[in-house]
Amino acid sequence: MGSANSSTVDDLQAVEIHHWYKKFMTECPSGQLTLHEFKQFFGIRGLTQEANDYIEQMFRTFDMNKDGYIDFMEYVAALSLVLRGKMEQKLRWYFKLYDVDGNGCIDRHELLNIIKAIQAINGCDQEASAEEFTNRVFDRIDVNGDGELSLEEFVNGAKKDEEFMSMMMDSLDLAHIVAMIHNRRRSV
Repeated sequence: MGSANSSTVDDLQAVEIHHWYKKFMTECPSGQLTLHEFKQFFGIRGLTQEANDYIEQMFRTFDMNKDGYIDFMEYVAALSLVLRGKMEQKLRWYFKLYDVDGNGCIDRHELLNIIKAIQAINGCDQEASAEEFTNRVFDRIDVNGDGELSLEEFVNGAKKDEEFMSMMMDSLDLAHIVAMIHNRRRSV
């Protein structure tokens, strides 16, 4: 019984990966997604500077081998993490995404810019609330009060702060991408 269930899951995953591959190769016939194609792929246009910087940071985070392209394996790894990853894995990935300068800590400026970018992408333009939200996050999860969030503070704090967790999850909601792939699958 267990092996039959396992093969069904494997078959389902194989079918799903095949559809992801078709989508990827349709949108990116070269097999390598550039930053420009990445923005087109996710339907991102007319961004503020903060939002554009955030998207570029997201691209660099997905580009695991740092060659300036996202290949199919990097694409699948990223989507798998976002769609099926365990919470701890997602939080570690978000930390890497938010740690723009790569110094192992997230400072107020980095978080503020990320929050402004997320608001711009989601169509909200509330700079004051972005600053207030950043201050609330630091007040709640910067345990040692040094003005920077370590990986441990970030992960533990996000697990305890529902508002911050919700903002992060909403910032990388790929439901519209999944829906687009399902719609194309039906029309093919």
